[in-house]
Amino acid sequence: MTDSRHALIIANDRYADQGLKKLKAPAQDAAALERVLRDPQIGDFEVEVVQNASADLMRRRIQRFFNDRRRADTLLLHFSCHGLKSESGELYFAASDTEPPLLAATAVASQFVRGCMSGTRAGRSVLFLDCCYGGAFSRGSASVRASGEVNVLESFAKDEPAGGRGWAVITASDSMEYSFEDHELTENSAPRPSVFTHAVVEGLETGEADLDADGNVSLDDLYEYVYRHVREQNPHQTPKKAAELQGELHLAHSRRGGIKIVAIPSPSALRAALQSDDFLTRQGAVTELCHRLRRPELPVAEGARQHLGEVAHDEVQPLADLAAGALSEIRLAPSPDRLDFGRIPRGSTPPKQSVTMQGPALARHCVAQPKQPWLRVDPTRNGLEVHVDTTATGHLSGDIALKGVADESVIHVEAEVTPADEDGPTKPDPHVSNDSTPPKPRPRDTQRTVVIEPPRIPSKPKEPPRTTEDRERTDRTPPSRRAPALAGAALALAVTALAMLFMTIQRGVVAVVARADAGVNGNVEDNIREYGALTPLIVCLITGAAALVVGAFARHDLGARPAHYTKQAASGTQTLTSVAKGLAIPTLVLAVLAGIAYLVGSAHW
Repeated sequence: MTDSRHALIIANDRYADQGLKKLKAPAQDAAALERVLRDPQIGDFEVEVVQNASADLMRRRIQRFFNDRRRADTLLLHFSCHGLKSESGELYFAASDTEPPLLAATAVASQFVRGCMSGTRAGRSVLFLDCCYGGAFSRGSASVRASGEVNVLESFAKDEPAGGRGWAVITASDSMEYSFEDHELTENSAPRPSVFTHAVVEGLETGEADLDADGNVSLDDLYEYVYRHVREQNPHQTPKKAAELQGELHLAHSRRGGIKIVAIPSPSALRAALQSDDFLTRQGAVTELCHRLRRPELPVAEGARQHLGEVAHDEVQPLADLAAGALSEIRLAPSPDRLDFGRIPRGSTPPKQSVTMQGPALARHCVAQPKQPWLRVDPTRNGLEVHVDTTATGHLSGDIALKGVADESVIHVEAEVTPADEDGPTKPDPHVSNDSTPPKPRPRDTQRTVVIEPPRIPSKPKEPPRTTEDRERTDRTPPSRRAPALAGAALALAVTALAMLFMTIQRGVVAVVARADAGVNGNVEDNIREYGALTPLIVCLITGAAALVVGAFARHDLGARPAHYTKQAASGTQTLTSVAKGLAIPTLVLAVLAGIAYLVGSAHW
């Protein structure tokens, strides 16, 4: 692949001119082609789409697309619109504001596109033309329509790009399909969907366009695939190609077939041993090939695999069985081969599950191809990591195709994406009856047995039975206030402890001053008790410890049941518990130190 790959898709299916309303496919073509070209596992292009633009805007986007490029760049320009030929034979591409009598002013000339391709510094430029061609006027256009050909390629092959840069043009058709009479399209052809772009997308997406199975879809591969596909669908439509390229141009990675590994051939001595007339010598050689098959070096293992395939086909039965047994070890063996993600809330973080690939290195080496757009697969050291997109609700069921060097396998994936507000308990089965609600009838094709129960005569009105959801809601009353309430209580206790500490310090200071005034006959212990300094100290220790315990309960409840609290409640709880902890801990430390000072000093002062 080249250093930088860029694509511009121009799709026009809505026109101001009443005569230009024949095309049905451009919008769908643009979306499908953008998807496969942008996919990093297929085209890996940077893609820009321009839909239903005016002629002036089309010219600006095209020139900007080809400007300021480097030699290493590959450019792909795709047109899906009307193609019109003027009376002089010049080809134009119709814009949303094109007026067929004023093509030079209101359409994009092929000469303009050719000039942009010739002037770009990009190493390679590719042009796809999926156009329905017509003559601008019936009067005076007999020469244009005489052969029934548009000769599109001649419009782009006149000037070779400067500097020997490569270019290619592929057109979906080269035939005139309609003309204008009194500003209206003739009815000589019915509007058709785009067989050409559909074939391009299908060939790239499935990898079927990789005709030589070398792991890449080249321009030649894609043209041959599209040519056959289009001719099968419409024998009257013939794609054509013109190119001036040096070497192959790879447009996409291939998802077709197994992985290609450049094999290291078996040593000559081993090959000679396999040609020996002695059975034991050949058996030893096959055993050595089996060992090489399990080597971590993939080229070595691939060389052994190819050689063992020949042995399994040509050797005598015992040696053929030995080779076949070794080859069976490199079959793809994903574990597990079925993933069930269960119920997933919409918009949540995409969940992931791991798949381990079993067997030797050659068996673990594979390419994973998700068959549905909501699946994503990332390789890991020991296998794969499967992600599920949660943007759309509903039941999801899909497969991941695994392709190895000589084997294929499938991983099946199931998931149920529910609306975001359905994160509570599973709702009761609507087919299961209870005491107050009659059972909902099952669909007609699933009814097999009807059980008629005798009527119940209630003696007094009953309260509606509690569902599982009601019971859980009752158990966590109030579900969104418990942790914030505990956090608030913890903060109140911490503030109380701090207030008690201040009261203790105040009364202790008064007691110490009174002891100093009493002289030698004074006793600090009596003064502390007289002024009541011990009571707030004890209250301070109790409330400070309680603040830490209650705060811990609040944080535990928040962590154990995060789904039961809003973000605001969770944030408030964390803030309150943090403040309570910040107040309670230093308060307790000072209170303990004050208590120790009292116990030590009261006996000596």
